Amino acid sequence: MKPVAIFRYARTEGPGHFATFLAEHGLPFTLVRLDEGEPVPVSTEAFSGLGFMGGPMSANDELPWTAPVLQLMRQAVEKQVPVIGHCLGGQMLSRALGGSVRRAEVKEIGWVTLSADASPSVPEWLGRDFRSFEAFQWHEDTFSIPPGGERILTGDTCENQAYVVDGRHLGMQCHVEVNAEMIETWCRIGISDIDHNFGKSPAVQDANTIRDLMASNLPGLSATASRLYTRWIQGLAG
Repeated sequence: MKPVAIFRYARTEGPGHFATFLAEHGLPFTLVRLDEGEPVPVSTEAFSGLGFMGGPMSANDELPWTAPVLQLMRQAVEKQVPVIGHCLGGQMLSRALGGSVRRAEVKEIGWVTLSADASPSVPEWLGRDFRSFEAFQWHEDTFSIPPGGERILTGDTCENQAYVVDGRHLGMQCHVEVNAEMIETWCRIGISDIDHNFGKSPAVQDANTIRDLMASNLPGLSATASRLYTRWIQGLAG
């Protein structure tokens, strides 16, 4: 089977649970290190799917890889090669498909409750029993649902949290891919961001609270991620 191409925008924002899930299901993948200057492939032909991770930059920044990534996303959708975007990746996918990315009303850092939207696609992607979960967040921008997309997850402080397009492409604002090591690293290197915004936004937690809630929230987060990934891999090209 062709590998899934995973695109990394920042060294500390790797594929985490997404890579673990693919490996556990015997699905090959290759990592494209955009942060190290590796080029964006010009074609989707060699890949069964495309996965895009998070990053500290804005989806509206015009960086060397911005235009090639947007073009590759559009090509994948045209050729029905599944695309999945986490946080920045979900914002980029929205932009590629005619949506927009803007500054959110409040910043979200830490654990935030997300709920299933009323979309008919929710049972297919998350199960008929799904209601809500504690998601991990670290962002200040938000995307619009692109034309033809269906919102499947929503939150009180940031309304658009996940959407699907054509029944095979998934864009998310939340970080369902994180594992304990990633959260610990982000809390350490991002402590100034936390301290600067704590108390200014109802959706920003202090680092100790974030760490303390890992034991209770991370299993449910990873289980929800696996539900989404299970549905997404059904569309992978051979």
